[in-house]
Amino acid sequence: MELTGAEIVVRCLAEEKVELVFGYPGGAVLNIYDEIFKQDKFKHILVRHEQAAAHAADGYARSTGKVGVALVTSGPGLTNAVTGIATAYMDSIPVVIISGQVPTAAIGLDAFQEVDAVGITRPCVKHNFLVKDVKDLAITLKKAFHIAATGRPGPVLVDIPKDVTVNKTKFSYAEPVALRSYNAVVKGHGGQIRKAVQMLLEAERPMVYAGGGVVLGNAARQLTELVRLLKYPCTNTLMGLGAFPATDPHFVGMLGMHGTYEANMAMENCDVLLAVGARFDDRVIGSTERFSRASRRIIHVDIDPSSIAKRVKVDVPIVGDVMSVLEEMIKHIKSGQETSAKAAQLAWWDQIDLWRKRDCLKYDHTSPIIKPQFVVEKLWQVTGGDAYVTTDVGQHQMWAAQFYKFDQPRRWVTSGGLGTMGFGLPAALGVQLAHPDQTVACVTGESSIQMCIQELSTCRQYHAPIKIINLNNRYMGMVRQWQEFFYGNRYAESYMDSLPDFVKLAEAYGHVGMKIEQPADVEPALREAFALKDRLVFMDFITDQAENVYPMVPNGAAISEMIMAEDL
Repeated sequence: MELTGAEIVVRCLAEEKVELVFGYPGGAVLNIYDEIFKQDKFKHILVRHEQAAAHAADGYARSTGKVGVALVTSGPGLTNAVTGIATAYMDSIPVVIISGQVPTAAIGLDAFQEVDAVGITRPCVKHNFLVKDVKDLAITLKKAFHIAATGRPGPVLVDIPKDVTVNKTKFSYAEPVALRSYNAVVKGHGGQIRKAVQMLLEAERPMVYAGGGVVLGNAARQLTELVRLLKYPCTNTLMGLGAFPATDPHFVGMLGMHGTYEANMAMENCDVLLAVGARFDDRVIGSTERFSRASRRIIHVDIDPSSIAKRVKVDVPIVGDVMSVLEEMIKHIKSGQETSAKAAQLAWWDQIDLWRKRDCLKYDHTSPIIKPQFVVEKLWQVTGGDAYVTTDVGQHQMWAAQFYKFDQPRRWVTSGGLGTMGFGLPAALGVQLAHPDQTVACVTGESSIQMCIQELSTCRQYHAPIKIINLNNRYMGMVRQWQEFFYGNRYAESYMDSLPDFVKLAEAYGHVGMKIEQPADVEPALREAFALKDRLVFMDFITDQAENVYPMVPNGAAISEMIMAEDL
């Protein structure tokens, strides 16, 4: 049977068992949209901006582990989506973006709504394709899904000229593809794994450092078993939260620029470090030079060989799927000898407990003004720690990471690598539509929420009962904090001087709005909002303008050189 290119796109999405496509129509993709209209295999979600399409597909992917799909038109449709594509790229999220393109004969002639989609996206995708022949369309889409989901995941762009969507060819969907130039390593090297286990068992001051790769690799169960088996301290990166239960006594908190005192000090002073699915990001280890001075031995497990020893020298590199490698480690530990430094490890835990006593996350619970930390603590209590939580980027993001205790993976959905304001609401939409019966909260700030606030319309159309927690301090909070610390209190353009009435704005979109100004009203308001199971509720919490995120590691400092609240 011969099908048009547009029909092939729809058939391929159905073959991949795609559930949701987030998109916005335009001239170059109208043939595809016409075929979507005729089918019932998957649902299309009409966002209000192409950036939101990419973010919603991203949120869907992060919360499900499946490939998210976005569909945008040529020119401004594609360029609007680039921020969302780059967000997914920086955090290794599997997304396939299908973009329309001008007809093949017009490519390069500055045609109406033409941009070089392949050239523009090349630095921020795992791979991209321009399909010039309808005969290549099905196999290209198959490759796109394969590349996006395997190895270190990432976004893949498929750019399709309009004439390709009209042309016909015989259709058959390929079996699983094998690409000669792309073969992800799954099994770790056996000798290296045995060497790593021996090193771990001999450690006197061990530390387990887990990143987003553990979540993406579905290895949270294996990581938890390993840590509990060894009884070693464990820390998670911002992207790794939920990879190890936050309520477990072995968890020392998130590390890094706004990590806990005990996590950063343990990371700095350990003698053997097991890094799993993490990349020693600058926001995690601070100054690379200072971090590398410490006499620690490092085991680094990652599926991406280019990430190993990229920023710091490691002693035992292990390239492989984190789940597979951790399972092999557990097997060796269970069959071999016990740790040979128990007394030293007990002393190590005593030291960690002393660091814990600093209570680095303390804040004023008696304040007559709402403290943002208090709101997040109450959010955790009211939801029983069982919500999916998305955020935008800034102070509210760090407070959510510090005070919401994630015990499960894929419940924490945030932009880490790119730090994209505007991510939270469309990502929450993707999460909510993927999990219609689950509780979804979007923790945001008054600056971030306005960047994609038009998606309140999309939430209304598709009945997404998200609960928005707006920590409103009338500033671009993190910008203001940096200006306070490093720019002599010169708050250049960080004050939001003309904010909307968020309650009325939410109501204008057909949602429920609440304004909360007193600490005593925080918990009742949250309980009232979450009791409204079928309504989006926008909660505008008026919070302390002067509150800062602590601890904080200044740029260029070692992670042990933290600014603490009591130091100021």
